[in-house]
Amino acid sequence: MVLLRELQDGILTLTLNRPEAINALTTELLRELARAFAKEATAPEVRVVVLRGAGRGFCSGQDLREFEGQRISYKGHLRNYQGVVEGIASLEKPVVAAIHGAAAGAGLSLALACDLRVAASDAFFTTGFSRIGLIPDAGMNYYLPRLVGYARAFELAALSPRLGAEEARALGLVNRVVPAESFAEEVARLAQELAQGPTKTYGLIKRALRRSASATLEEMLEYEALLQEVAGRTEDHQEGVQAFYEKRPPRFQGR
Repeated sequence: MVLLRELQDGILTLTLNRPEAINALTTELLRELARAFAKEATAPEVRVVVLRGAGRGFCSGQDLREFEGQRISYKGHLRNYQGVVEGIASLEKPVVAAIHGAAAGAGLSLALACDLRVAASDAFFTTGFSRIGLIPDAGMNYYLPRLVGYARAFELAALSPRLGAEEARALGLVNRVVPAESFAEEVARLAQELAQGPTKTYGLIKRALRRSASATLEEMLEYEALLQEVAGRTEDHQEGVQAFYEKRPPRFQGR
């Protein structure tokens, strides 16, 4: 199977499973990912999704061998990526990219589409596209300049430098860098914290932050008020307030 799925304690782990190719992306794998985000990830028992790679790296990007000797429509093929990237963005639950080894090309694009990125100290990053005469795709042109600014995004896209984990963190490409030897434990700890949080609220936060990319201040103030009305009616809000009064940790149920 090119994509492994595991659900435990509210954490859905999706593992890219082509370790012999550093999890290079194929049409089959992309369709499986899109299906997972559209179906399994939306199940009520899922509170958080972790996206990771099997073997020695996260993802080396598009598998160029898939189309070797063929004349392909890039526009047509990129629809396979759109399903994944849009699935991550529209999922009203946190998605964590757990990155070790290489995150290159479209593999980096998938990582940038996630809500949080945790990198092992041995991880490295490169856009890669310009080295084969292509522009970034799979959402990288949307996320990269929003994370690092136009000038830095152009530099990374045009020159494709290889960045170490700490360099990536300093630029804002990843949230955390953890020692490689404790990487799995740190990812599990973060996923557990998110899985025990107010899931509905996390989804509303994603909605608000996405809207802010194109909204005016006045529009965002109105949208915040609308979403806060929704959040205020959740069971988790009631539990949070009750826990505050009782001076105890809240026990959120994701409702």
